[in-house]
Amino acid sequence: MNQLKVIENELVPLYETSTGEKVVYGTELHNALEVKSNYREWINRRISDCEAIENEDFQGVEISTASGQKQKQHIIKLDTAKEMAMLERNEKGKEVRRYFISVEKKYKHEVIETKNLSPQLQLMQGILDQLASQEAGIKQANDTSQKALETAESIKEVVGLQLQNWRKDSTTLINKIALKLGGYENIKSIREESYKALEQRINVSLNTRVVNIKKNMALNGVCKSKIDKINQLDAIEKDKKLIEAYVAIVKEMAIRYGVDVRKENT
Repeated sequence: MNQLKVIENELVPLYETSTGEKVVYGTELHNALEVKSNYREWINRRISDCEAIENEDFQGVEISTASGQKQKQHIIKLDTAKEMAMLERNEKGKEVRRYFISVEKKYKHEVIETKNLSPQLQLMQGILDQLASQEAGIKQANDTSQKALETAESIKEVVGLQLQNWRKDSTTLINKIALKLGGYENIKSIREESYKALEQRINVSLNTRVVNIKKNMALNGVCKSKIDKINQLDAIEKDKKLIEAYVAIVKEMAIRYGVDVRKENT
């Protein structure tokens, strides 16, 4: 993430790397969010909350201060920075996250690839493409039509999500669904709903697969504490077909529950 250049400098300076990655400095994000706790305490907590992975979601670096001292700094990718802002759960966090989203849309030129989407999502994408072609002719529509356009844009954002880090990113979507339903206490039921949908779609028993994984680990002498941590996500991770189906299901659930990935639902 070297050779950073500033591309936006409003609420939070936003930088672009030599490979086109959008990033922010951790201390500048901390200042913009007006966090009361010190930077080191805050960044460590947020990295843990987001399950951010070093050298994938952020990079730790050392910089020299004006006094010549070395200071630990973090260069954070935009997606992770948005999640950190969301976790502040206050107006400043919402403001910063909306700013990031507006900047992201300004520089976004990617075309959504639909060939790998599930049939359900491909159908939704086709509908959205039709809506987009009509958008120019309905800019003066009434409030109801405007709301429908905003909802369609939100759905398009979900369809277009690229969940390379499928475990972390699907968990983020499930957390947002839970918040949409009233709070994080809904996470367990939403997660169970996603597993049930996967079992029905692929005709598989995740619990049976979890049991088999645990048995194999026990036979290989793995300690009980590690065996006890195995769950349905570990079973899904061992089968590419299950991963693809599960990602599609979580996206479909996010659309069905009306999750807007463009702004925080708190």
